[in-house]
Amino acid sequence: MRILVFDSGVGGLSVAREIGKALPGAGMDYVADLAVFPYGALEPEALIGRVVSLMDEALAVLDPAALVIACNTASTLVLPPLRARFKLPIVGTVPAVKPAAEHSRSRLASVLATPGTVKRDYTHDLIGTFGGDCRFTLVGSKGLAGLVERQFSGEPVTDAELVAEIAPCFVEEGGRRTDTVVLACTHYPLVLDRLKALAPWPVEWIDPAPAIARRVATVTAGAGPSRDEAAPPRFFSTGRRPAPAMLEAFGFVEGGNLFAGEGPKVAIG
Repeated sequence: MRILVFDSGVGGLSVAREIGKALPGAGMDYVADLAVFPYGALEPEALIGRVVSLMDEALAVLDPAALVIACNTASTLVLPPLRARFKLPIVGTVPAVKPAAEHSRSRLASVLATPGTVKRDYTHDLIGTFGGDCRFTLVGSKGLAGLVERQFSGEPVTDAELVAEIAPCFVEEGGRRTDTVVLACTHYPLVLDRLKALAPWPVEWIDPAPAIARRVATVTAGAGPSRDEAAPPRFFSTGRRPAPAMLEAFGFVEGGNLFAGEGPKVAIG
């Protein structure tokens, strides 16, 4: 079988990496909508239409056993319309509020996300339902996902740039400190080592990717073979092409360009 992982950029590679560990025998394809990255700049209806259109094409061409929406911003909006339209298992990515509330001892936790994820009712509902007595600071980083994209394109990203994006996560209140930070954008785990080194004090960073991988393994149990079963892991994109070194580092080969409702379609095989 093959799994399709989708994100607006390269962030979903953090999820693809964990899926590969959980399902080492599965094939994998990745679609990055780099032509319109970041998704936070799109209005909700435009984002929904964009993703549904792109998945119409990608699912028809790639024939996966399951689709993973490895983007928090997209998942807060597109999961219902995608599940209504397509019959295969679809796994989303949402802020890991529940485990953060379970793990925090100081009862101060932060959700580090994009502005789009922070403003969604979905995120606030998660905190209301699963946050308990834990006080969450919502940090809508405007630049961190873009910095990750820059780093993985081979451009320099300074420590000061990263510190400016994560600093609001660290709160001191009444002798207590933030002790848990939810990584609510799949880009962020790709630079986790740097974030840990730059944090003003140690915290638990919660990466949802392992839980997503376990869910994918569950929903694909017993799945039959997909088209192009023996193909290597392939990376498809809209717009610009990713850096070859990045693809090599994650075990992908370039698959070509996909277009959401415009231009030529990619040919497979």
